[in-house]
Amino acid sequence: MTSFRLGGLPLRRLLAAVVFTAAASVSAQATEGVSVFPDPSRIVAVGGSITEIVFALGEEKRLVARDSTSVYPEAAFSLPDVGYMRALSPEGVLSVKPSAILALQGSGPKEAVDVLKKASVPYIEVPDHFGHQGIVDKIVIVGKAIGADDKAAELAAKVDADLKAAEDLTANIAERKRVLFVLSVQDGKILGSGADTAADGIIKMAGGVNAIQGFSGYRPLSDEAIITAKPDLVLMMSRGGDEDHAATEAQLFSLPAIQSTPAGEKRSFVRMGGAYLLGFGPRTADAVRDLAAELYGDAIKQ
Repeated sequence: MTSFRLGGLPLRRLLAAVVFTAAASVSAQATEGVSVFPDPSRIVAVGGSITEIVFALGEEKRLVARDSTSVYPEAAFSLPDVGYMRALSPEGVLSVKPSAILALQGSGPKEAVDVLKKASVPYIEVPDHFGHQGIVDKIVIVGKAIGADDKAAELAAKVDADLKAAEDLTANIAERKRVLFVLSVQDGKILGSGADTAADGIIKMAGGVNAIQGFSGYRPLSDEAIITAKPDLVLMMSRGGDEDHAATEAQLFSLPAIQSTPAGEKRSFVRMGGAYLLGFGPRTADAVRDLAAELYGDAIKQ
């Protein structure tokens, strides 16, 4: 048999290591002690990265519904939509007669999730950590839940190698660019990202520095905070059909606080698809490469 190697390790040993690394997370994080669905034939997937992983594993035939954040691949749109992952209705989820519910951590509201967890349908909650290892663990947990361990181990090993290669692009960058992630603009006020967010995670993976420090989550930013942050680049996501709070580039750079920053002076602005940029799933290595290229251009290692 031919022996394949990834990163200097035999493939079979690397696959075993990936499975072992995530095994503790599976047992510790799966809701109500369930880590494997007794019947994975009719799964509702809640969370865009969960749906992407199931498709990437070639197990999409098991899906009977998705949530509205599950916008990739395009074939996912053929599935019934049970609503936004943070505004679920138990009746809507259960109406498709699932045999299992696979939901990303952060799904809600809490009352709806509590009802679903107490229903007769097994419910597994998948942790969502915004970093390299979090993605690998997520793939293994999903694969274990649906009975596709071997496929998940192979996919996890590939994604692990891809992520490492993408992050290595900026390993030798000495002067790191400061990035302001703007979630929305309302009445001239910017809602920006602090620590412990998907935006913070992807900025770091692409070799940048989150320009906003001192708090976790997303908060409205004062003009003084924006000016003090001195961002070199403003990053936003495109929302597809949900454009109610999106700002155009012209609107953003018309704000005096933004104009006073290095990003404003150079009109340095990037907008990327929300699910692609912040999904933390199988495509994240590509998103890291794209953002790194926007930040550093020809300076990154090719």
